[in-house]
Amino acid sequence: MRVTVSSLLTQGLAIDLGSATTRVALAGRSTVWREPSVVAYREDAEGERRPFAVGTLARAMLGRTSPAIQPVRPVRAGLVEDYQATEELLRFLLGRVQGRKPLVAPEALIALPVGVTEVERRAARECTERAGLKRLRFLDQPLAAALGASIPLAAPEGNMIIDVGAGSTQVSVISLGGVVHTRRVPVAGEAMDAALVRWMETVHGLTIGPSTAEDLKLRLGGAVPGARSGRMAVAGLDRQRRIPRRVVVEAAAVVEVLEPVVDGIVQAVSATLGRIPPELAADVAGKGALLIGGGALLPGLDEAIGSRCQLAVFVPEDPLSTVVLGAARALTLADDLGGIFSE
Repeated sequence: MRVTVSSLLTQGLAIDLGSATTRVALAGRSTVWREPSVVAYREDAEGERRPFAVGTLARAMLGRTSPAIQPVRPVRAGLVEDYQATEELLRFLLGRVQGRKPLVAPEALIALPVGVTEVERRAARECTERAGLKRLRFLDQPLAAALGASIPLAAPEGNMIIDVGAGSTQVSVISLGGVVHTRRVPVAGEAMDAALVRWMETVHGLTIGPSTAEDLKLRLGGAVPGARSGRMAVAGLDRQRRIPRRVVVEAAAVVEVLEPVVDGIVQAVSATLGRIPPELAADVAGKGALLIGGGALLPGLDEAIGSRCQLAVFVPEDPLSTVVLGAARALTLADDLGGIFSE
């Protein structure tokens, strides 16, 4: 799909910065452009780092590069950690959307975690503006997610949004167009990968990288016993002999390894329910909760949360794109949504 300059100028661009993947979408359209949030740099003759690869190609280099090439993950838990790399990532995605440089910088709306500091907001603003987006506003991620799932924002009732990303889990309750309470914990997809890396080292004596751990999670991982079946051969480096070796891993063992991380997510949901007014808790109990983010794809996570918190938990058709599509919808409804944006 090729987008014209005129459509960019009138529609605006929605951005969801993610630790694992960054997504952009145009207002009024359902297409989502996405790239892994990775930028690889190579040092030139003067010792300056220069962009070498962005997105999918850069991600493939993780753990496979020479010392001269450095892959960087510029976003952590939805926040900018590396200005230059985030700018390169956004510039790359913008080029994919536009096809050519626009005559005027388009309007942009960035969905950010609730409670970001002014410094964190300024970081997002500066790297985004340097990427070529000048008219910039912000929207809380739970509100964007609600719009993406067609939840009415203005209704005087509580809705719970559980966003399990790569770097963090954010549990929020919204009502009357605002966020009533939110809880963010560093327990999510990357914590699952790290748990698998540690387990492979301690139990199997095998050192594996985060990409292998993620593949293991995606193929055999689950949140409740019996959620997955089967086995997988995992290759890595023998810790003692320092030679390549393979072991066969069962799904049931992977589910057991992930259990403490799943517990942390469930506890975040339970703690949120315990801190909101009784009326809103009753709303959530009656309506259920929306589960989004990459973690929503973990088989059985909705069941684990639902059974232990006594909630109905719903996963949308595309939980990975709910936030960015909601932000894109917010651009088309800007006149009706009033004060939910921030500058």
